[in-house]
Amino acid sequence: MQTTAEVAVADASAGDDVPVRGWPRYWPLLLLAAAALPGLALFTLGRWGDEPAVHAWRTVCLAIVMQAMPFLLLGTALSGAINAFVPARVFSRVLPRRPALAVPVASAAGVVLPGCECASVPVANSLIGRGVTPAAAFAFLLSAPAVNPVVLTATAIAFPGSPAMVLARLLASLATAAVMGWLWLFLGREQWLKPAVRHTGHRPGHSRWTEFRQGFQHDFLHAGGFLVVGAMAAATFNVTVPRSVLDTFSGSPWLSVLFLAVLAILLAVCSEADAFVAASLTGFSPLARLTFMVVGPMVDLKLIALQAGTFGRAFAIRFSAATTVVAILCGTLIGGMLL
Repeated sequence: MQTTAEVAVADASAGDDVPVRGWPRYWPLLLLAAAALPGLALFTLGRWGDEPAVHAWRTVCLAIVMQAMPFLLLGTALSGAINAFVPARVFSRVLPRRPALAVPVASAAGVVLPGCECASVPVANSLIGRGVTPAAAFAFLLSAPAVNPVVLTATAIAFPGSPAMVLARLLASLATAAVMGWLWLFLGREQWLKPAVRHTGHRPGHSRWTEFRQGFQHDFLHAGGFLVVGAMAAATFNVTVPRSVLDTFSGSPWLSVLFLAVLAILLAVCSEADAFVAASLTGFSPLARLTFMVVGPMVDLKLIALQAGTFGRAFAIRFSAATTVVAILCGTLIGGMLL
């Protein structure tokens, strides 16, 4: 049996046969490529970026990101605060114990968050982590961007002298959120949700401010990347679809409703600004424009990307498809009665 000294000598002698790792053989070429390729890429993008279509794409993409970023910051900060400072017992006291009753209460609670859909996703994720039933959290996720005071005020300004449009948007959005919460309650599957990747709630012995910072950092960096992806997709649609396509669908009452629902998904306009976009579509009926405002805050490209990154792709596909159908039906029914 070898002693410790003998083992050390053997290891040292064996190490003499190991070649020393140094610079790669072609390191001058690698260094030249590292210096030249970024400059060449910037030059090519600069020349290509002078094209009007590319300039418009860049402008729309940046506008969507900059418009949504303050509310994403608000949502992730609120999510981190809920995670670190709000005890889980608060939610059990505010929401009814029966999930079926908690869904409409959570839908009505959307009025307390003056943000867009980007802010509601991390908040809903934090609520689920604190023990709130997913059905109620998803109802809040859908209602918060559509029924908060900022959005309703913007709608009233965009449609002056038409309080029926504001009321129709409020009722149709609340109905959609509640119906989707009940659908998830009875038909949803837990395996569709991506498991949480971090601890939720305060852990004894840890700093609450540190937990807040870590939760905020995780949610913002994670959701921000998917926000950019969704903004790029929306900008591509804005640039490639001509205005003549909009005029083709405006003449048919039913096709106009479906077309503006799809348009709301693709344009990905923030809920605080979508009322002004809807008001500018003067060739379409009030019912179609109402559908645009009901569908947009609940289903759009950047929101689908955010949901996929937060809850998983299996959830985002099913939930977005069902929400689109329910939002169109609720908007059509309520709009048909009030408008």
